[in-house]
Amino acid sequence: MSTAATVVIALVAIIHVYFLVLEMFLWDKPAGLRAFGQTQQAATATKVLAANQGLYNGFLAAGLFWGLSMGSAGFSVKVFFLVCVLIAGLYGAATASKKILYAQALPAAVGLVLLWLS
Repeated sequence: MSTAATVVIALVAIIHVYFLVLEMFLWDKPAGLRAFGQTQQAATATKVLAANQGLYNGFLAAGLFWGLSMGSAGFSVKVFFLVCVLIAGLYGAATASKKILYAQALPAAVGLVLLWLS
C-alpha cells in the first residue's frame, strides 16, 4: 500500500475519532454547539442520539485503524470501512448538511482511490 493511501486512511480514521469526541462528549458544550450550529436546548434534547452516532463513528475509526494495522493483508477491511464512511457521508450530505460531503465523503473517496491505485 502506498504511503499516500496510508496517510489518507489514517486521516479519515482520525477525523472519525474527532467526530466521536464531538458527538459523545462535546455535543452540548460550546465546541459542539459551534461545530453543529445548534442551540443549547436542541443539543440537550438530542444528546443521547448524538452519543449513539458518535459511537458509530468510533466503530468506523476502529475499523480503519484495524485495517491499517494489518498492512496489505487488510486491503478488504480498509475498502469495507472506507465504503461505509463514503455511504454515510453521502447520506449525511443529502439529508443533513452539504458540508458532510467534504468533511466525510470526499476524504473516504480519496482514500479508496489511493488504495485501489496502490
